This record gives sequence, structure tokens and C-alpha cells, in this order.
Amino acid sequence: MPIHRLPDNPSIERLRKQAKTLLQYVKAGVPEALGLVTEFHPRPPQTLKLSDAQLVTARMYGFASWPRLKDHIGTVERYSRSPHLVVPSEEPPQEFLRLACLTYGSDYPGRTGEADLLLARHPRLATANVFTMAATGSDDALADALAGNPGLSRIQGGPFGWEPLLYLAYARLAAPGRYVAAARLLLGHGADPNAGFLWDGLTSPFTALTGAFGGGEGDQPPHPKGPALARLLLEAGADPNDSQTLYNLGLGGSFSDDTAHLQLLLEFGLGRGQGGPWQARLGPTLQSPQQLLRDELATAALRGGPRRARLLLAHGAEVNGLGGHPAYGGRTPYELALLNGHTEVADLLAAAGASAVLEEMDAFTAACMRADADAVAGLGPEALTRALARSPELIGTAAEQRKPAAARLLAGLGFDVNHLRRSTPLHAAAWNDDVETARTLIELGADPTIKDTEHDATPLGWAEYGGKHRVAAYLRSLE
Repeated sequence: MPIHRLPDNPSIERLRKQAKTLLQYVKAGVPEALGLVTEFHPRPPQTLKLSDAQLVTARMYGFASWPRLKDHIGTVERYSRSPHLVVPSEEPPQEFLRLACLTYGSDYPGRTGEADLLLARHPRLATANVFTMAATGSDDALADALAGNPGLSRIQGGPFGWEPLLYLAYARLAAPGRYVAAARLLLGHGADPNAGFLWDGLTSPFTALTGAFGGGEGDQPPHPKGPALARLLLEAGADPNDSQTLYNLGLGGSFSDDTAHLQLLLEFGLGRGQGGPWQARLGPTLQSPQQLLRDELATAALRGGPRRARLLLAHGAEVNGLGGHPAYGGRTPYELALLNGHTEVADLLAAAGASAVLEEMDAFTAACMRADADAVAGLGPEALTRALARSPELIGTAAEQRKPAAARLLAGLGFDVNHLRRSTPLHAAAWNDDVETARTLIELGADPTIKDTEHDATPLGWAEYGGKHRVAAYLRSLE
């Protein structure tokens, strides 16, 4: 049996209850419970005790023992922070920092602008304490403070309980300070280049490097000095196997085929080594450097990144390596490229030795996504009937993948251009700031007034919330 994924923000009490339940099921002779004992207990006893059930529970999550699992829970609790849940403060320095930094949960357009206004009204906030000095890049004041007390470089505080380096890396002020000089000062006085936190207990650390690069599901902006700051952190010892950075600029948020962050991380050892201090702290819950590289190639195939695929293959990425995220569906990179119509990526992978034999429905999907009408017709009317019944969301996938020709073909085959699962195809185009696909969908009959099922917002609402200015202007022109 495969190792199970530990729940996010795990609770030792919940895991104790799970072990007790396992013990009860074993005593009752439940086959699944007996199978877990056989698979994960190194020496299954004739009569299972609670300590045995706890050992099985630990090992099924990848930990050698129950004490190791308990230590892990303690580590998660130690590093867990929830910046998105911090409430407004009446203390100006605290409130300034709360507004000035990305939180990956309460970020909205104009939020950091409120910090700019607060700073304009109260300029002394920039040097109120070591955390505001870091967030504003006030290197001269920081130099004076650290000269008197070098330990300030690693002190935790401010509204989020962060170290100064994290406030520097996650700040997004309109008037950038001397951030690289400030970061160099902090690092020179002992700041940890691998400083980070576990967002709401999730075991993918948000490091200073993550903050420098930005990105993510909310398309958070990069740091104003992102590339220089990231290089400085890596030179100081930040581990390049940064899982959250890779997610934020890969699977998370809008996708581009830019390779600058990958080139920098690969230069410093992405995909190699043991994973640095966070790997040592989090053990099997954090992906190995080698798995991160597999995931990156799978992402390039899933989302259509030929430049990324070419770079990763040149650096030894396994052409048939399986990505670990559920979004990959257990597919090889080549299958992902074919199924999403990314012909250039598929050709690169085939040239590197990849191959696949697609079943009928997969062949139908692949033909549609590459807008190959002849191949679709060749599969016959029965395949179309089955696809319409089984996969009505295909036209939404075409929109997500920025494939207007595929959307046009699918609409002509009878797929509903207004298909609503969580959102419509037009919502996807709006979030991607993809005017070409949005215009194609409107021509095909897309209704821009339909609201999604989660946020109750129109495609224009999505565009405005996400700062997708080009598609927002186009959608407003339709009103």
C-alpha cells in the first residue's frame, strides 16, 4: 500500500483517535484494518495493542514510530502561522505591517496601498522597530539597530510572529526601499536565509525565498527586488528546493512559460541534495528534491510550458517521472501534454523517449484540445456522444488552457459554451487575462452575466478582483 498523506494542520488528538479506531476495527476483524496492520507493522502481533495501532498509524503516514510522528506534530505547531487571520490593530506599527505584507489569504487589490497611505501619514513608522525597518528596506536605521543588538536579526515578532527577513521578503509597498542592502545586513548579522513559516499548518513552508518570488493562487505580485533578493538568499544558503515557490509559479495561479525562477533555482541545485533544513524538520511530508523536479516537468506538460520542459529535460528531469500532486491524475508528462493539446511539449517529450497509447476517450480529448477536427471525426459519432455525456467540462478545460481554437471546435461539436461546474469557461479566460479566448467564447454565445457557484461573481468580477486589466476592459466594453 502507498504511504498516506498526513492531513493538513494535523492534530495529535485526532491521530490518537484514529489509532484507537484502528484497534477497534482490527478486533472486529474488519479486512481493511487487518490489511493496514499486515502492510505497516514490522512484526504484526497475534493480539494488537494500542501501542501497535499507534505504530501502524505512524508508519502509514511515513514515520518510523509514534514518537517520531508526535515530534512532527510539535514541529508543525512551532512553525505554524496564520497571517491571513490576524485582525486589525490599534497599534500603528502592527497595523502597518499587517497591511504591507502578503498574507496568502486576505490579499485583495489595494490592500498594501492602505499601508502606503498609513506610511505617508506617519513616516516614522518606517523605523518604528526592526520589523518595519525590514519591511520598508530602511537599511541605515537597520544598520544602527543591528550594531547595538545583532540578535534582532532573528527575533520573532510583529503581527505575524515573523522574523525581520520575512517582513522584508513579503512586503509589497509602492515605494521600494533598499531591500537588498537591508537583507544583506540581516543575513550578515545572523538572519536565517531559510527563514519561513507553515501557512495555517500546511507542510509546504513559505520561506523568504517564496516571498521574494511571489505568485500563487491569488497571483500575488513578486517582490520589487525579487530576482536580486532571491539570488542573495540563495548565495547565503537558502535551499533551492523550495516547494512553495515552485507551486506558486507553476500549478498555483496563472501560468506563464517564463523560466527565470527555474534557471536561478537550478543554478543553485534544484532537484539535488537532501532538501535543506525544512526537509530535516518535516521529513516525509515534504517532497524530495527529486520529486520536485518530476512535479515541475509534469506542470510544464499540464499547463503548456515548452521552454520549461526543455530546460528541465536538459537538467535531468525524468521524462516519464510521475508528479505527486492530484492535479496530474497519475499521468505521465507525455500523457498530460497530449490530453491538454500542448503539441510542442509533447514533441519535446517524445524526442526524449516518452510514448503513450491513449484509450478512445483520451484520444478524443487530445484531438479536441489540439483542435484537430479530422482526428475527432475519425473517432466516429459514438465517441462524441460518450464525451458529451462524460466530459461536458472539456470546453472549460480548453478555456483554462488558453486554447480558443479548441473551444471553437468543441462548441461546434455541441459542448455548452456556458457549462457551469464551479465556474464557466468565460470565468477561466477572465482569470487568465486571456482576451483572445474571452472574445472567442463571446462570439460562440458565452453569457457574461453568469455567476460562479463559489463567489457569486461574474467573469468581469473575477477579472476586476484579480487585477486582470486587459480582459476586464474587454468585458466592460460589452455592457
